[in-house]
Amino acid sequence: MSEATGAAPIYFEDFAVGETRRYGGRSLTAADIIRFAREFDPQTYHTDPEAAKGSIFGGLVASGLHTQALVLRMIFDQYLKGGTALASPGIDEVRWIRPVRPGDTLTVATTVTATVSSRSRPDRGLVKMKHVVANQTGATVMTMLGMAFFKRRPKNASA
Repeated sequence: MSEATGAAPIYFEDFAVGETRRYGGRSLTAADIIRFAREFDPQTYHTDPEAAKGSIFGGLVASGLHTQALVLRMIFDQYLKGGTALASPGIDEVRWIRPVRPGDTLTVATTVTATVSSRSRPDRGLVKMKHVVANQTGATVMTMLGMAFFKRRPKNASA
């Protein structure tokens, strides 16, 4: 067990290419959207419900950055918590497909697309993943291609 989280550790070897995990169930309120946008992305269609009615969205929508931040939190809390992630060298691609609106509930499907053992650092490996984020109707609202380095399982750790 990971002392920090109480969850069983997830090592590099635990990721199988093609495996998909589904999780989430995070809802957004208008207040959540406005609070985030006022600090980080103060476009009127994110901060002002009345002005947003005249925008191309026809109403208040979450910032794409807000959606991405929520997804990263869900990935940690519901998938990688207890994991042995070391760091991420980046995100290759993020696409905001549909607007996220007040009342939407987001879920994530994460598919492992590649695992690469490090030749220069044999204690770790790189895991690449595709994250598909959907709203409560099942419509895709965001996709993201990410990657992270994970510790390899110590020889004395059980699988």
